[in-house]
Amino acid sequence: MMHIGYTMMTEQAGPRELVEHVVEAERTGFDFSVISDHSFPWLDEQGHAPYAWSVLGAAAQATSRIPLMSFVTCPTFRYHPAVVAQKAATLQLLSEGRFRLGLGSGENLNEHIVGDGWPSARVRLDMLDEAAEIIHALFTGEYVTRHGRHFQVADARLWDVPETPPPIGIAVSGPRSCELAGRRGDLVIATEPERALLDAFDAHGGAGKPRIGQLPICYGSDREAAVSRAHEQFRWALGGWRLNAELPLPSGFTAATERTRPEDVADSIPCGDDVDAVVDAVRPFAEAGFTDLALVQIGGAHQMPFLRWAETTLLPALRASLPGRSP
Repeated sequence: MMHIGYTMMTEQAGPRELVEHVVEAERTGFDFSVISDHSFPWLDEQGHAPYAWSVLGAAAQATSRIPLMSFVTCPTFRYHPAVVAQKAATLQLLSEGRFRLGLGSGENLNEHIVGDGWPSARVRLDMLDEAAEIIHALFTGEYVTRHGRHFQVADARLWDVPETPPPIGIAVSGPRSCELAGRRGDLVIATEPERALLDAFDAHGGAGKPRIGQLPICYGSDREAAVSRAHEQFRWALGGWRLNAELPLPSGFTAATERTRPEDVADSIPCGDDVDAVVDAVRPFAEAGFTDLALVQIGGAHQMPFLRWAETTLLPALRASLPGRSP
C-alpha cells in the first residue's frame, strides 16, 4: 500500500500559510505531510525560507491526525546533532507521536550560512553517520558524552523524551548513503524512483522498513500557465542532486538553469489538470517499491486550488490505480 503525502514547501510560502495548507491537507485526506528545512529558496522567484521547526510546532498544534516529517534536516552544519535530537523529541511530544525525523547530508545552499566551508560528499556522509548515532543515543533519555571526529557532546541529556522516539529517515542518492540508511535509519528517503537505491538499502538492513519518495507536480486548469510557473519556480530540480548539493546561492541556480526551457520542465514535471499524467508519474515509485510518496504542488499561492482538486479528483484516482489501494 502506498501512502500519499503533502509537502509544505518552505521555499514558496510564509509560515502562517504553510500551517494553513497542512491543516487543509489533513482535512482533504492526505496520509502524511513533510516539510523542507531551508535557509534559502532555490531560486529568488520562490521568495521564502521560514524556520521549518517553528512551522512544525505550529502544525503539530493546528492538526490532530496527519503525520509530520522533516524532509530533510541536515544535523551537521546549521544545527548540532544534540540540538536536532531535542527539537525532534519535542515535536514528537507536541504531535502526540506523529513526527518522523528525516535527515540528510545537506546542501551548500542552506548550510553555507554558518561559514564552516563545504567539504566533500564523503566527509559530509561521515558527519551524518556520527550525528545520527548521537541523536539515537540521546533519544534514550540517558546522559551522552561523545568525542568524535566531527562532534563533541559533553554530558548531554534530553529531559523531555517521548515514550516512542521519532523514527529516523536517511536521505540517499548512492551506495554509501544507502549503506548508512540501512544501518542507522528506520526508513529511507529518495527523490527518484530508482529500485537500485532501495535494493542497496535492503542489503544493509533496510528490508521491511518504509521508503519515502517525493514528486513535484504543477496543477492548474490552464496548462500553459502551469508550465510557465513550474519553469519559473522549479527548473532547478532538473539539475540533479550532485549539482544541487554544491551551489551556495539562488543566483548560482539561476545561472545553472539559464538555458532550461519551459518544455524541458514540462517533460519532467506533470503540469495542468490531467490526472492521468500524475497517476503515470506516481506509478514508477509504486513499482520500485516505495511505500510513501509526498507530492509537491508548485507555487505557494496555488495550494488551496490544488488541495480541492486533490480531494475531489487526484486522491481518489491514485487510490483506485495504485497497487494495494482501494477506492
